[in-house]
Amino acid sequence: MTEKERMLSGKLYFASDEELKKEYHEAKRKIRLFNQTDIEDYEKRSKLLNDLLGSMGKGVNILPPFYCDYGYNIHVGDYFFANHGLMMLDVCQIVIGDEVMLGPNVSFYPATHPIDAKVRSSGLEYGKDIHIGHHVWIGGNTVIQGGVTIGDRSIIGAGSIVTKDIPSDVIAAGNPCKVIRKITEKDQEEWAKKAQNR
Repeated sequence: MTEKERMLSGKLYFASDEELKKEYHEAKRKIRLFNQTDIEDYEKRSKLLNDLLGSMGKGVNILPPFYCDYGYNIHVGDYFFANHGLMMLDVCQIVIGDEVMLGPNVSFYPATHPIDAKVRSSGLEYGKDIHIGHHVWIGGNTVIQGGVTIGDRSIIGAGSIVTKDIPSDVIAAGNPCKVIRKITEKDQEEWAKKAQNR
């Protein structure tokens, strides 16, 4: 099994592997080009993202600067929006559904390290996939740890550290991030009325 195969399967691997270093550096070159684009050049940014990411839906908009490790492990759905400063350490899959919105400086950390100091010092590391459902809103300066799933339509408050799964249809926040309350039909009715009367 190659180091890349080990990385993608969530096993301990050496990031110093030559194949991985080559792919890492290639991704960094693409990211540099992306981050140097004019803010109004949506078409160029979209083409660069399409070349970098594993897959992306229609209407994707990531505002520079954007940072990732490899790019090919990132999969975003239709109308994904990320404000400035998105960080994705994609040593494993980061899968994001349709119509997800991210505030500024949101970070995804699938990459992690062994607890034992000697093993950690050897350079071995590993990762855990992250899954984000559809219609999720994640507030600015939030950190999503590896192994986390966030359910459809949930909202994560700004500044949260998400270490465990968050179910669908809830508002959650904090460090560590915890469910505050469910999103109800009353919420839907109130916001539909506000939208009609704006």
